[in-house]
Amino acid sequence: MAEPAIPGASGAPRILLVSADRDRHARDLIAAFGALGATVVLAGLSDIGFDTGSASGLRIPQFGDNLPDAVCLRTMDAGSFEQVTRRLGVLHALARSGVPVSNGPRAVENCVDKSMTSFLLHRAGLPSPRSYAVESRAEAARILAAEPGPMVLKPLFGAQGKGLKLVRGADDLPPAVEIAGGVYYLQRYAGVETGGRWSDVRVLVSAGRAVASMRREAANWITNVKQGANAVAMPADREMEELAIAATAAVEGDFCGVDLLRDESGRAAIIEVNSMPAWTGLQRATGSDIAAIRARDVVALAEARRRQLLSQPLPQAV
Repeated sequence: MAEPAIPGASGAPRILLVSADRDRHARDLIAAFGALGATVVLAGLSDIGFDTGSASGLRIPQFGDNLPDAVCLRTMDAGSFEQVTRRLGVLHALARSGVPVSNGPRAVENCVDKSMTSFLLHRAGLPSPRSYAVESRAEAARILAAEPGPMVLKPLFGAQGKGLKLVRGADDLPPAVEIAGGVYYLQRYAGVETGGRWSDVRVLVSAGRAVASMRREAANWITNVKQGANAVAMPADREMEELAIAATAAVEGDFCGVDLLRDESGRAAIIEVNSMPAWTGLQRATGSDIAAIRARDVVALAEARRRQLLSQPLPQAV
């Protein structure tokens, strides 16, 4: 009697590319996976359902009852608390089923909540400006009064430099009803002005190595490319790269954009860790083909899983 086949154990690696839309990054990734001979299916997490009547317990477009060899997470769809919880649950289910998910749900959860990112960096002993997260304007005012200098008020869930505010005292604090979710996340301001310019560093980490770095320069203290900063090439900075790799490990990620800077004393500090980083500015500054790097690392995960499946003994026919 013929031995049963292992679904997905032969032929081209099958990659599930998760993206909220078919943007430039998604299109570049599809092309990069294709160049490696992989079969790629693009879907949003909103398109994937739980189905306990299927063999996998999930229903994924174009996969039927089967599972992909690996998942490449580009972006998540926005939605209600219930929708986002269910979508993260899909990622957890895939990971628990043995499918490599990059980045996995733990990394997403650890990075989307800036207070958890700060906690994990602190726990790992990594340098990062002191941060607070409280749910009371009065408590936020008390923190500001005790701090030696200005702080940055950030949305707890935010990206691309949106919603940042430099605060020095209680009068600078918006009322709780104007704060997303009612949470005041405050981080010590560590920026340094040089000749009317501010700058920081973005290091992209993939599979435990720093694959690209750039300096972001701006005419104000918000140094995000989406907010008008210029992305420029920079020489290798081993200290910054090692900190970025350690920060990515601290949040349990394998593909992260890590933002760092040096304070007035020259000490390096980690400002943020992004588990779903864009790379247009970084690619422009460095000339690196980030999509190709990302695809190679995800395909390597898929091939490792296939080798593991093939090494397992097949069930005996009855």
